[in-house]
Amino acid sequence: MTPTVYIVVGPTAVGKTKYAIELAQKLKTEIISADARQCYQELNIGVARPSPEELAAVPHHFIASHSIQETVNAGVFEQYALAKTETLLAQYGSVVMVGGTGLYIKAFVEGMDQIPSIDPAIRLQIQEALSLNGMDWLQTQIQKLDPAYWAIANQGEQQNTQRLARALEVVIGTGQSILDFQQQQKKTRPFNIQKMGLELPREQLYDRINQRVLQMVDAGLEEEVKTLLPQFHLNALQTVGYQEWLPYFEGNQSKEAAIQAIQQHTRHYAKRQMTWFKKEVDIQWT
Repeated sequence: MTPTVYIVVGPTAVGKTKYAIELAQKLKTEIISADARQCYQELNIGVARPSPEELAAVPHHFIASHSIQETVNAGVFEQYALAKTETLLAQYGSVVMVGGTGLYIKAFVEGMDQIPSIDPAIRLQIQEALSLNGMDWLQTQIQKLDPAYWAIANQGEQQNTQRLARALEVVIGTGQSILDFQQQQKKTRPFNIQKMGLELPREQLYDRINQRVLQMVDAGLEEEVKTLLPQFHLNALQTVGYQEWLPYFEGNQSKEAAIQAIQQHTRHYAKRQMTWFKKEVDIQWT
């Protein structure tokens, strides 16, 4: 059998974990997660990490594998996933990859550009300025310092804090636009890749998202976030499910408003995920 990686994609809350576990059990192989948040040891409830039972059903990789203190990006994932894939293919002949982080999957399939290392102090300065001045400041900085990137960024990217912050640190740290590092040829991989996409009618998906957020709250999300407050300057915590609690903890918003904001932002995130994946022509949708 030709070595094959089966990649399961789709929006958050669509049911990827269950599908991937069943597929991996059928293939008698293991799972590599392609999720930019579930890789962090300190994040659990708010990132919908698979349950202990699910993790026990099939071995998972890139789950709770890194600390929020570490720099984890698409390039890091590419190298991690390629090394793990080589090992697992030699053992099983197939691998299941599952996740909703389109950029990570793109890096694994096509390769990533080698952006020079950026001084961590630059990232910290950007995060501190962002905390003080907000999204408008970040967008203004990108328009001023990297107008070429801003001009080609779609509406979702222009609202994506992590993506904009990364572009800003690259242009400050290298003096070049992040676009200058995105001109490479796609790499070929020594294995077959088969992509499968899961989707649901929008109303059904949004209802599942709303209910899952409530389940997270019941499971102790507020306490999880509270323990992480001293780390909120880190890039890993500039994310949905965590940032929405700050106005509540500062006494400027109700708990109900914080929960509603998480639900709304998660729905928006799911919409951006579908926009990304629907642009890919090699996904078989179910």
